[in-house]
Amino acid sequence: MSLLEVTDLRVSFPTADGLVQAVRGVSFSVDSGRTIGIVGESGSGKTVLTQTLLGLTPGGEVEGKAVFDGTDLLSLRPDQLRRIRGAEIAVIFQDPLTSLHPLYKVGWQIVEMIRSHDRSVSKKQATERAVELLGRVGIPSPRQRVHDYPHQFSGGMRQRAMIAMALSLSPKLIIADEPTTALDATVQAQILDLLLRLQQESDTALIMITHDLGVIADIADDVSSAAAERLRPITGQPPSLIRLPSGCAFHPRCAYVMDRCLTEQPRLAPVGDGDSHISACWLPVLATGLAPETEELRRQAVAQGRHAAAAKIAEAIAERPESEGSVIA
Repeated sequence: MSLLEVTDLRVSFPTADGLVQAVRGVSFSVDSGRTIGIVGESGSGKTVLTQTLLGLTPGGEVEGKAVFDGTDLLSLRPDQLRRIRGAEIAVIFQDPLTSLHPLYKVGWQIVEMIRSHDRSVSKKQATERAVELLGRVGIPSPRQRVHDYPHQFSGGMRQRAMIAMALSLSPKLIIADEPTTALDATVQAQILDLLLRLQQESDTALIMITHDLGVIADIADDVSSAAAERLRPITGQPPSLIRLPSGCAFHPRCAYVMDRCLTEQPRLAPVGDGDSHISACWLPVLATGLAPETEELRRQAVAQGRHAAAAKIAEAIAERPESEGSVIA
């Protein structure tokens, strides 16, 4: 059995404007020592997905299951979740400057993290552990820097401090929520290398949330292969989560839109060899991929399945300025 197995997770938020469907039917699993990537555009629900697992989405209407180490996280009381957060599942947030309290020293915050879960550890022992952790994640002069405030650390050092805090209780699972977004390319590479090295040393499972496919290619254990050419994006912006389009939610942005896409929502189905790659699309399964023959199959399917309504949408997509370099080109 996987360390974490999420099945058909759905999260919605009632608002004055309507019901925000932030997460709709997500399923995945991750094993100990493995890395899974969760990729999506800004606003696609990546953070809501993982924060819901830890009870950090108050007011949300949650459905589905999330079984962690034999226990359904979604069925636990707040006090039971508090014992798991940090100790067994740790989170590295996107912006360490706002995640670290500006009025408390970095070392004090790590000590507080340790002692909040284990009061048998003295402050002196916890401080030594904090120094050890800061050194382990590459903070220079950790015995001195443990007494610094967050504003005295650079962006990369603050992120390293957050990783140290996440590792303080040797969790079974780490959720890294876009931990390198605000960092330059050199520091980003250092942080990713650090995460992988620490994961290998501790056999910790890792969930990496990002919108950067390059990061996923570097860090995830399983990545779908593609042709040698560059991936070409679709046009447009994500839809409102309150007023989702009918049928396939991507049809206002898809160059291959057909009539049934406007009214019928496709279900996930295996594509390619085996069941490891699944897709929700009305195009034929054989028409997946970037090879010339699959592109011809897509064109044939569109020619048969597109009439006036879908053709009007496709024309509007092609006229958008951002269509240059996209799948339309």
